[in-house]
Amino acid sequence: MLSTQSIPVVRATLPAVGASLSSITELFYRRMFEERPELLRDLFNRGNQASGAQRQALAGAVAAFATTLVERPGERPDAVLGRIAHKHASLGITPDQYTLVGRHLMGAVGEVLGDAVTPEVAAAWDEVYWLMANALIAMEARLYAETGVENGAVWRDMEIAERVEESLDTASFELRRPDGLPTEPFTPGQYVSVQVELPDGARQIRQYSLSTAPARKTWRITVKRERSADGRIPEGEVSSWLHAHARPGDIVRVSRPFGDLVLPEGDGPLLLASAGIGITPMLSMLDHLANTSARRHVTVVHADRSPAHHAHRLELDDLVSRLPNGTLHLWYERPEELEAAHVNEGLTDVTRLSLPEGVTAFLCGPLPFMRAVRGDLLGQGLGPKDIHYEVFGPDLWLSK
Repeated sequence: MLSTQSIPVVRATLPAVGASLSSITELFYRRMFEERPELLRDLFNRGNQASGAQRQALAGAVAAFATTLVERPGERPDAVLGRIAHKHASLGITPDQYTLVGRHLMGAVGEVLGDAVTPEVAAAWDEVYWLMANALIAMEARLYAETGVENGAVWRDMEIAERVEESLDTASFELRRPDGLPTEPFTPGQYVSVQVELPDGARQIRQYSLSTAPARKTWRITVKRERSADGRIPEGEVSSWLHAHARPGDIVRVSRPFGDLVLPEGDGPLLLASAGIGITPMLSMLDHLANTSARRHVTVVHADRSPAHHAHRLELDDLVSRLPNGTLHLWYERPEELEAAHVNEGLTDVTRLSLPEGVTAFLCGPLPFMRAVRGDLLGQGLGPKDIHYEVFGPDLWLSK
């Protein structure tokens, strides 16, 4: 909770800070990487830095947190913080790194806003930062403890047991422990971080959902090769490397599983809506439901460019067919030769579906897809608390 003396200061300066957050975060990252270039090389996503997506996400998270502190002082945006904490844990972030971030972030605030940052203003925004930082540090400590590792010690070597080309631009990789022991359990919907060494010596990290159920001796990730749509944003560095080089027998560095978009317990109805590579956490949930003979009502929606681009298309059909109360609805921009009652042409339209009362929705895919589906679901009477989502990359939801 923000202190009594800081609330009016933050409230009064929030519009100015909010309007300048883009400049503040740009300067913050530049100064931090000048001091610690290895962070950009080996920790931060260079593609997201080049596109500005990471700066946008940071600005949105800070603005949302500060707004909550002054407008709803008895609350804390735990949904936002929880998502960040899981991502940080998958990267092995440690408490000491928050001191470095705080120093450069507050330095950027002072430099961008100049004389407007009086000692009183600086103290109030420093308090905002450390409230957010300490909340994340505590959440990450709990995640490390639950995982059974020391702070930040999330990495281990994994061997690629099998590689399968799943569609025109995706491949799946089955991962096993080199010592032959079973992989750790996880909750359906979670992801792991994968670190690879690139030709320039950088060790870049990306997150990939585990795309099968946990009750197996191995893990599986499915990787879409990220290509530049307009030439301005770089090709996906890690996905391109994996597609070009990763083969059975190779060793890759992989984190323990994390992520808060997880299958809820119970027998309540579910809507699993995905687009493109967003299908991967849904496959894990569906595989678990099928393996446990779940009888809950499950409505599955998936959108893709075409059947040829639809990764795990036949597997999805099979998993849904194994659920006694499962239904599948597909939308393709180009359906091609597929003709079936559950195949539709064009963009996803969940308003055409009859959803059971009390349904909990899970969304994963490009941000425009999730925003459109979420809006339609809210229009159908679902409450915001019943709609959950996963973003592959920086969470830009709050920055729009």
